[in-house]
Amino acid sequence: MNADTLFKNSIENKENFWKEQAQEITWFEFPDTILSRDENNYPQWFPDGKLNMCYLCIDKHIEEGFGEQIAIVYDSPVTSQKKIYTFRQAKEEISKFAGGLVSLGLKKGDTAVIYMPMIPQTLFAMLACARIGVIHNVVFGGFAPHELVVRIDDCKPKALITATAGVEIAKRIPYLPLVEKAIELAQDKVDHIIVYNRKLVDNQHEMFDGLIDYEELVQKSEPADCVSVESTHPLYLLYTSGTTGKPKGITRDTGGYATALKFSMKYIYGIEPGDTYWAASDFGWAVGHSYSVYGPLLNRNTTVIFEGKPIMTPDAGTFWRIISEYKVSAMFTAPTAIRAIKKEDPDGELVKKYDLSHFKKQFLAGERCDVATLDWFEEHIGVPAIDHWWQTESGWPMLGLMTFDDQYKIKRASAGKPIPGYDIKIFDENGYELDPHQEGYLVIKLPLPPGAMLGIWNDYDRFQNSYLSQYNGYYFSGDGAIKDEDGYIFITGRVDDVINVAGHRLSTSEMEEIVSSHPDVAECAVVGINDDLKGQVPFATVVLKNGSSISEEDLERDIIRMVREKIGAVAFLKNAMVVKRLPKTRSGKILRKLIRTLLDGKDFQVPSTIDDEKIIDEIQEKIQYYKA
Repeated sequence: MNADTLFKNSIENKENFWKEQAQEITWFEFPDTILSRDENNYPQWFPDGKLNMCYLCIDKHIEEGFGEQIAIVYDSPVTSQKKIYTFRQAKEEISKFAGGLVSLGLKKGDTAVIYMPMIPQTLFAMLACARIGVIHNVVFGGFAPHELVVRIDDCKPKALITATAGVEIAKRIPYLPLVEKAIELAQDKVDHIIVYNRKLVDNQHEMFDGLIDYEELVQKSEPADCVSVESTHPLYLLYTSGTTGKPKGITRDTGGYATALKFSMKYIYGIEPGDTYWAASDFGWAVGHSYSVYGPLLNRNTTVIFEGKPIMTPDAGTFWRIISEYKVSAMFTAPTAIRAIKKEDPDGELVKKYDLSHFKKQFLAGERCDVATLDWFEEHIGVPAIDHWWQTESGWPMLGLMTFDDQYKIKRASAGKPIPGYDIKIFDENGYELDPHQEGYLVIKLPLPPGAMLGIWNDYDRFQNSYLSQYNGYYFSGDGAIKDEDGYIFITGRVDDVINVAGHRLSTSEMEEIVSSHPDVAECAVVGINDDLKGQVPFATVVLKNGSSISEEDLERDIIRMVREKIGAVAFLKNAMVVKRLPKTRSGKILRKLIRTLLDGKDFQVPSTIDDEKIIDEIQEKIQYYKA
């Protein structure tokens, strides 16, 4: 069956299609009802099915004779540690930690917050919760206490699972002082605080009363069996930013999610059981949940947990070392990571040091990948770099390419075609579908396929208002897009990243494409800033490639000319400011809204997801110098 037939079946025969896919995973009770609706009339998949996610990820493979296969590779250049775990070894720790949670009184339906770095124990904690039906919420380790408090107050966890510290390049980030502060500020008391002591330094002075030692809890506890849960039982909550400032607790089901992930590993990523798959994402992101933990382990793939940075530990060849050392078949990362490597190693010299013969595909998501980066990757790595698009809300790809049969065709700068199950349309403001090559709003006809969000935790009204109220019967993605005559979709950015220059709607991503094609540009961000005459005008911030000798004045002149040639005078891009680096989240997304706010000279809050706050001072200083 080819990709087009799969997609057609998924839209025209939804229930039969997803029933067949549900048969690819093991259920304790296979669902009689494939699709129904909840009390709010929102679609639900497999509501009367019963299963357990931890069983699918771990126990099932052991029962089938794969207990000695490597399940997890941990590679931490920042602590000079490497470790592997077989499925059997993983089960021993997960089941005993789950037993420890049970001994503390946690049970199916309770919640737990996991505030930990990129270490195996984070994955063990997630699966231990899934094993006993406890709903987990992973929060970035090192998040400010306020961010932790917001999540604690919203989901009211019975336990908070943390570690003593994370490591950022060479700097130890203590977590316990942050946890202690959050516990003081939270409205609700957390019954149990469990801490994994990494023993990186003598940290006794950071301990406080009431802490439960992770390793001691594991050692003294009896293993817990997998608990059968309903398909619609929440597996986890994952908070994402909202327009009101209060994060939205995206709620993910179990059965639909397991079905969708299994489908995606086979058809989208083209990965066979037994292969090694690496998603270079923090556990705190949706990618970390879906493709560092649940997706690969469901599919009996070895997953890689990497603690470090792509260009700093020790050099820009780190990604290629890991791919070579662990025979990675496919990798998933943000375009920013590849751009950072390209900047440090523009001629690909470090790539040549490693055997990448096992490496078949590179997947990119998180933000649109510019053509210059795709070209660099193709030239120096020699495997397909496949851009695709999805959201925390979807939990798995919405746009991409079906790579299972190697018949796919990449269109550079496109995020691919709609994935089976996603009936995607491009609407204008009035809800009319647009013809090819016209920019509009990307919407998806309900029902969303299995694996997509159940809703927002304890807030249906906000779910309705945020996603379902703009166009009746459709999910509103909040992104602008253009579809071409072949059905490929090009994401133009968040709706608020489409700027209005004197009545013309212009895509900042299109301008970024042009700016990034300049031979001296490593990466860039184009944002719309306030203008008294035109409402908004585009402004480019640019990072130069290492070794570039072009003057800032010549670069700005080149960029203005290039944009004028490609888009026209209507684009009105007059400014290109060179900066040392762009502000980003920990997963590598460029913080465009922050750049826009700084350029407009408005008050701002430091985003909780920012990778390094010092960048703000650097940019503000450069703005003063630039405007002087």
